Amino acid sequence: MHLDPALAPTVSVILIVLLIGIFMRLMKQPHVISYLLAGIIVGPFGLQLINDIDFINRLGSIGVILLLFFVGMETDAKKLISDWKIIIFGTAFQVLFSVLAVWIIGQWFDWSLSRIILIGFVISLSSTAVLIKLLQDSGELKSKIGQGVLGILLAQDLAIIPMILIIGMLNPSSEAVVHWQLQLLGAVLMAGLFIFIVFKKQIKLPFASWIKADHELQLFVALAICFGMALLTAAFELSTALGAFLGGLLIGSAKEAEWVTKTLESLKMLFLAFFFLSIGLLLNIDYFTTHIPQVVFLVLAALITNTLINAGILRVANFDWKQSLYAGALLSQIGEFSFVLAALGLQASIISDEGYQLALCVIALSLFLSPLWISGFRKMTRHSNK
Repeated sequence: MHLDPALAPTVSVILIVLLIGIFMRLMKQPHVISYLLAGIIVGPFGLQLINDIDFINRLGSIGVILLLFFVGMETDAKKLISDWKIIIFGTAFQVLFSVLAVWIIGQWFDWSLSRIILIGFVISLSSTAVLIKLLQDSGELKSKIGQGVLGILLAQDLAIIPMILIIGMLNPSSEAVVHWQLQLLGAVLMAGLFIFIVFKKQIKLPFASWIKADHELQLFVALAICFGMALLTAAFELSTALGAFLGGLLIGSAKEAEWVTKTLESLKMLFLAFFFLSIGLLLNIDYFTTHIPQVVFLVLAALITNTLINAGILRVANFDWKQSLYAGALLSQIGEFSFVLAALGLQASIISDEGYQLALCVIALSLFLSPLWISGFRKMTRHSNK
C-alpha cells in the first residue's frame, strides 16, 4: 500500500497541537496560545513540517469567516446600534491618537510622514479573530465590555477602506489600484442591509421548516449563507469577515441560529485553529533573534500605547476605569488586517523589504503575546474588585 507523504506531517502537527493544548490547559491558558506555539514549532523556522504558508493562510481565512458568522448570530443588532457614538467616534479618535503616538516615536527614529501614517494605521487595528475567541472562551462576548469591543472591531473593519485609499495617495507612483467607488457602493449596500435587519422584527428564510428536517441540506444552506455573504462583500473589495458577520445577523434575526450552530461548530473550531497556526508560521525566528531589542521595543510600545489610548477613549464613554483598562488591554494587539496594510506599504515603497519583515514580526509577536497580556489585566482588575 502506498503511503501518502502528507500523512506523517499531518499526524505530527495534530499530535503537537494536542500536547501543547494539554499543557496550556494545565497552565490555565487559552487554546489560542497553543495554536500559535504549534505554528512556530511546525513552521519553516522550526521543524519544517509545514512549508506552504499561503495554503494554511487560506484555510485560516475560512476560520475567521466562520467565527464572524457565529458572532453575528449571537449579536443583538439593536443593542449594537445603540452604542453608535462610541463605535464611530471611539474608532476615529483611536486611529488619530495611534498616528500621533507613532509620530512622537518617529521623531526619534527620523521617520518620514508617509511611514508614520502607515505604521499608525497598522498599530491601530486590533485582531477580530483573537479577541472574539478570547471573549467567547471567557463568556464575556455578550457583556457590556464585549459588545463595546465588538462594535469597535467592526468599525475598524470599515476603517480599512479609507486607510487603503490614504496609503495609495501617499505614493502616486504606487501600482496599487484602489476602486474606492466600488468600495463606497458596497459600504452603502451593507449599511442598508444592516438597517433592514435592525428594523425588521423577524426575517423568514425560504424553506426553513423543510430544511430543519434534513441535516445534510442544513450544512450546505448554512455554508451558502455564510460564504455567500462573504463573497458579496469581497466583490465590493470589503472585508469578507464583515460579510460573514452580516450573514450571521441575518440568520440570528430569522431565529435559525440553533441548527446552524450545531451544524457548523466543529468546522469553525478546525479552521480557526488553522488561522492561529498561520500566525505562528509567519513569525520569522531567524529575523527575530537578530533584531530582538528592536522587535521587543516596538511590540511593547504598541501594546502599552494601544491599551492606554483605548482605555482613555472608553473611560470618556462612561465605562468605569477598571472596565476601560481591561477593554483597552483587549484592543491592544495589532490585528491580522495589518498584514494587508504592511504589504500595501511595501508596494508603495513607503517601507523597505527589511521594514516589511520587521512589521510582520512585530504584528505576529503582538498577536502571540496578546492572550497573556489580556489575562494579566483581567486578573488585575478582578483582584482590584475583590
